[in-house]
Amino acid sequence: MSSLPQHLDLHLIRILYLLLVEKNVSRVALKLNQPQPSISASLRKLRELTGDPLLVRGARGMVPTQHGESLMQPAKRILDQTESLFVKKTPFVAQEEARTFHIAAPDYLDSQFLPNVVALLRRGSPKSRVVIHSLGAGIDHVRLLSDGELDLVIANWDEPPAHLHISKLFEDPIICTMRAESAYAKRTASDAMTLEDYLSLPHVAPSQMMPGYHGVIDAFLEKQNMQRNVVVESAYFGLIPYMLTQTDLVLTTGRQFMRFYEKTLPLKSYTVPLKFPPMRFYQLWHQRVHQAPEHKWLRDQVSEAAKTLILK
Repeated sequence: MSSLPQHLDLHLIRILYLLLVEKNVSRVALKLNQPQPSISASLRKLRELTGDPLLVRGARGMVPTQHGESLMQPAKRILDQTESLFVKKTPFVAQEEARTFHIAAPDYLDSQFLPNVVALLRRGSPKSRVVIHSLGAGIDHVRLLSDGELDLVIANWDEPPAHLHISKLFEDPIICTMRAESAYAKRTASDAMTLEDYLSLPHVAPSQMMPGYHGVIDAFLEKQNMQRNVVVESAYFGLIPYMLTQTDLVLTTGRQFMRFYEKTLPLKSYTVPLKFPPMRFYQLWHQRVHQAPEHKWLRDQVSEAAKTLILK
């Protein structure tokens, strides 16, 4: 690289290529809309840089030298590759193209949300592949997004990283639920619960998702200088509703998440005696894919799946 001329520019390479193709200074000047003396000066500079005449007189005008002919294809390749650097992004034709989309999400989403996402992606881009990743304390989702190992993260953390792009998906009001035949449920006729009862009852909670952060429920309680009685932590959130059916445990979570389980399990839900803000779910992505057409399409499908959730 150190042997390259300091003042070599792309326009000079374009003139070199056109001179070798047209074999005529006047025609090149006309094509580039430049005065003929300017093209002649560029030819002189090219001769100095290459140490070769490049064009010489022949029987019917100018002809390339042997060295000049050897430069024609490299010059064209440089021009073609440079042009490809600045070509405008083409639209993503979902039905025809094949991509692999990597989505990370927690397992405490509405039971229909991710199935709806997958269904939309399969219908919209049947040749593409979808990989659903879990989220946990040992997963550095910020690094995975920036490195391109993840395309999208679906989450509900209070304070997502500021440098990531964010788009709201849906909100889920917070309720608490327990086994309908538990001692507390049997003696409490209404769906109301006192604050004292709520804090003292035995709770089950999801395991820590990120170092130093125990989730939106406990983060809110901590801000109110309150603490609930968490006696069980589980990394398998989808199994917690089944744990309720055999224990005296209480689960605090989103109403949409419980909607599916309430249809099949003997559970009773209560209005939480605290003004918890709703769980706000959103999608996160990195600047590196912000303008990519296929990623815009992906985010649109995820947003569309969120719109189909109807809270009952």
